Amino acid sequence: MKASPTKDEILSALSKVQEPELHKDLVTLNMIRDLQIAGGAVTFTIMLTTPACPLRGRIEKEAREAVAAVPEVKTVTIKWDSDVPNDGRMRGLVNMPIRNAVAVGSGKGGVGKSTVAVNIAVALAQSGARVGLLDADIYGPNIPTMLGVTALPPPNGTKLVPAQAYGLKMISMGLLVKPGQPLIWRGPMLNSAIRQFLGEVEWGELDYLIVDLPPGTGDAALSLAQALPLSGAIIVTLPQLVSVEDASRGLQMFRTLEVPILGVIENMSFLDLPDGTRMDIFGTGGGEKLAGDTDTPFLGKIPISPAVREGGDAGTPIVISQPDSPAALALRGIAEGLAARISVAALSGPNELPINIVE
Repeated sequence: MKASPTKDEILSALSKVQEPELHKDLVTLNMIRDLQIAGGAVTFTIMLTTPACPLRGRIEKEAREAVAAVPEVKTVTIKWDSDVPNDGRMRGLVNMPIRNAVAVGSGKGGVGKSTVAVNIAVALAQSGARVGLLDADIYGPNIPTMLGVTALPPPNGTKLVPAQAYGLKMISMGLLVKPGQPLIWRGPMLNSAIRQFLGEVEWGELDYLIVDLPPGTGDAALSLAQALPLSGAIIVTLPQLVSVEDASRGLQMFRTLEVPILGVIENMSFLDLPDGTRMDIFGTGGGEKLAGDTDTPFLGKIPISPAVREGGDAGTPIVISQPDSPAALALRGIAEGLAARISVAALSGPNELPINIVE
């Protein structure tokens, strides 16, 4: 009678465990690494497609149960690692590989687009991903304030060195001009600035580059789409009709530029009152309706919270200052869902974006 299971038996068991979003088993996807067996003790590493995997708990449970059911197995130890796939797009302007680039846009100002971009970027960095945040909102560069950054490090020769905060790298025009100085630029100057932020910044290798665009459908989005092949774009809107109408124009602009739409986010969706009731200050359901009308994924709702504004003013994003608050949990869930969609798209081929991938 054998004293321990074989590697073939363990792999056979794991071949019955599916990755919930890619709909293939862990063995076929080459996600099982460093399998070791010592007597009845089995140890292996699961290689995720993103450290921000929203279904990690489900994968762990099913993998553990499958291996534990193999005869002679006494203990199961699972380790974790990740390798974010590259979307396959050529990005010759940037110095080092950027595996995935995502634009955050909106049809109008005042919807919290920059706040969403900052918190998504920080949440991805917290998960262990290599993240860059490019503040392309040239006319209103607020991201340095939201991250508590006041200056860039010294340049490295001819290259700008991004600032670092909360585990991510960031570049912004707000760090290159005097505080309060207005930027009265025409399109060609804007295009030149965006190209400089891509080609003359020492980003290093990134899993995700999040790009915060100015509101509207102007030169910045066009310049970015021409200069940097994007994995996709996300659209931020309020629930109210006026905001949704403008967001729809922003969404259609990206489609005209042949940029895949990764999803719609509804910000400031509701306010929970101390008595337990909920107030829909800006209406209700607009983001979901926009997603449904345009056959686009709905990534989630973010509640109104004074702590979001306070954190932005203080340079401490809500996912850092109050990580267990409803707003922070919503933002982290959106970041995880976004990371999952990016991985599925990268592994499926360009422009192949399933509508619903998280069960």
